[in-house]
Amino acid sequence: MKEQELIDLIEKHVKYEEGSIEVYAPRKLKFILKKDDLVDTLLFLKRNGFVQLSFITCVDWIKDNKFELVYGLVSWEHKLTVLVKTFIDRDNPKMISIMDIWPTAKYYEQEINEFFGVYFEGNPNMSKELILENWDSMPPLRKDFDPQSYSNEKFEIRIYDYKMEDKKKK
Repeated sequence: MKEQELIDLIEKHVKYEEGSIEVYAPRKLKFILKKDDLVDTLLFLKRNGFVQLSFITCVDWIKDNKFELVYGLVSWEHKLTVLVKTFIDRDNPKMISIMDIWPTAKYYEQEINEFFGVYFEGNPNMSKELILENWDSMPPLRKDFDPQSYSNEKFEIRIYDYKMEDKKKK
């Protein structure tokens, strides 16, 4: 399958955002969907050869008050990579889990939940800690997270004399 064949297939069967289909590199395609069309589209792509979910990631667009979820899919059969993107509201960050399509999504979704606060409905691991043990603050990869304030609150302030450290090394 060539890029154009995939574009034709998507245009015929997928409810993508107008003008969003783009070939961004050889054999690599990306497009944007509405949140409600994501699961059906991912099922459609899996049935058409995109059997590997390589990653799910999240981008915080704080000025637009949105999170962008990006799903990376690979078809070894067609030798194509697809990025499927959707946007969700930052104030109520919820998305349907795709664990039923790709069981490994469990870990990607759990990680996004810990680092951005996106809740994936249907993923039973949303309350389990994957990486951030005993974390008790807002998710640390949100752009409104203040690492300096967090550090000041959680850790003793230490002042280092760098000149003394340099002398010790000599």
